[in-house]
Amino acid sequence: MKSKKYIIESAVSTLKLESDAILNLTNHINDDFVNVVQAILNSKGRVIVTGIGKSAIIAQKIVATFNSTGTPAIFMHAADAVHGDLGMIQRDDIVMCLSKSGNTPEIKLLAPLLKQSNNLLIGMLGQIDSDLAKQADFILNASVSKEACPHNLAPTTSTTAQLAMGDALAICLLESRDFNTNDFAKYHPGGSLGKRLYLKAGDLALKNEKPSILPNAAVKDVIIEISKNRLGAVVVTENNQILGIITDGDIRRMLENHTNIENITAADLMNTNPKQIDKDELALLALEIIKANNITQLLVTNSGMYYGLIHMHDLLQEGII
Repeated sequence: MKSKKYIIESAVSTLKLESDAILNLTNHINDDFVNVVQAILNSKGRVIVTGIGKSAIIAQKIVATFNSTGTPAIFMHAADAVHGDLGMIQRDDIVMCLSKSGNTPEIKLLAPLLKQSNNLLIGMLGQIDSDLAKQADFILNASVSKEACPHNLAPTTSTTAQLAMGDALAICLLESRDFNTNDFAKYHPGGSLGKRLYLKAGDLALKNEKPSILPNAAVKDVIIEISKNRLGAVVVTENNQILGIITDGDIRRMLENHTNIENITAADLMNTNPKQIDKDELALLALEIIKANNITQLLVTNSGMYYGLIHMHDLLQEGII
């Protein structure tokens, strides 16, 4: 069993090696990289990303990132390509092949076949003098000095470099397309990430009751309305215009300070300057307002008129928090 010190030093050494390898990639961002970005942007087809072994796994991640950021892409396993999967490549597609050595049997067999179809071939390589490099139209140099593996065998630093180079390519494409948060939301409608990008404050308000009370209402009626709607607050309105808000905290403070509450009305209790948000603003902004003001309820308006009320628990339930 290795000591605690040994384990920590090994982990730190690995992270330093891999971070240095990523930093070194900045020296390989050259004309070929620019040409690859421009070729993909001008292409009418998709990017077919292929590889073998660990490179195939990285290729799948690059495909996922491309697709989610506006670049249509498909993964093709290099071993399956020569057994029928070459049929997925269409005339306008661009093929990107990932390989550390560029000399594995599968890659050496595949590269000439890809060239025969006249598709543009990009090689993301660890060896720029390999067979694949000779076949490729453009080279993305992802070479590393050594693997983090102490035997310099297990793909570790090299796959990290491929992953980072793929991310750099994806982000350049994203920015070149002016791909914005609305586009991102279109491709990510599910889960908390998507909700952060498209869910509106008004969507949340519509799921709740719309508690309201007149300014001359008695304290008893205020308490009943707050309890009935389970939002911890009621909005004081007149002709749907917002006059103020009363929270359960306001009720507690009133009881602490007054023994006779018979003549107290909603107008006496309300906060006349409640925090508000328009129904068309993102729920994420509602969360920011709630957190910044240390409140749990937020008024939702429509052209300045009362639209509804949302609670911090609504944001929690939707996964926004």
